[in-house]
Amino acid sequence: MTDEHVHPVRALGPEFEVKRDSNKKNVCYEHGSLPHRVDLYIEKMLHDRAARMEDELLEGFHAIRSFPKSVTFFGSARFDSNHPYYQKAKRISARICKEGYAVITGGGPGIMAAGNEGSRASCQQAVGFNIELPMEQNINEHVTHGVNFYYFFTRKVSLFFSAEAYLFFPGGFGTLDEFFELVTLMQTEKLPCVPTILVGSEFWNPILDTVETVLLDRFKTISPEDLHLFKVIDDEDEILDIVKKAPLRDEYK
Repeated sequence: MTDEHVHPVRALGPEFEVKRDSNKKNVCYEHGSLPHRVDLYIEKMLHDRAARMEDELLEGFHAIRSFPKSVTFFGSARFDSNHPYYQKAKRISARICKEGYAVITGGGPGIMAAGNEGSRASCQQAVGFNIELPMEQNINEHVTHGVNFYYFFTRKVSLFFSAEAYLFFPGGFGTLDEFFELVTLMQTEKLPCVPTILVGSEFWNPILDTVETVLLDRFKTISPEDLHLFKVIDDEDEILDIVKKAPLRDEYK
């Protein structure tokens, strides 16, 4: 690499030094004293972004607080209303809400719409946490109570925050991202172990076979007990029974 292509590295000041004797964890500089060389525009942008993140998290938490018992649905946005998994999600949602649970989804189309449609038809209530995207995903027509999010991570934190159970239907990269992040949070004890149900054995079993043979057996990057953090279940009666027996989270106590 020639000299003109070398990316310049500026020495960081003492405000970025890790204070290992501090009582605070992961603190590189005192809060409220940003580095003096930070451009004022950048500083304002950072504060504005942080404020928006805080507002979205608070709005999501307040919305969840209105529903003491809830189950969160995840899955593909691409399934139309005739798809077998759309119909399955709709049926399960209708049965869950009759047991006194709010069914919370990502507020978009596909499995999210199915979850909202089922709960609205049975209980006149449908909760959607929608993500604002530049070219797609408006909040679906079945949602009666909703929150719009700009940031994916604030939406995920809200969707994960207080559910008594999580149901994952077949989906794409977004669904897999949500599933593996949730399992990681339970694996690392950042979240309690909550019933996590993978609906659709034809979809999930090949993925989990890879997880077991590659991650567990070949590379040993997970532990055997990690495979017990979730269950693959197709039977709707069994899914409902697990939800009904799940302990209440009560994250606000």
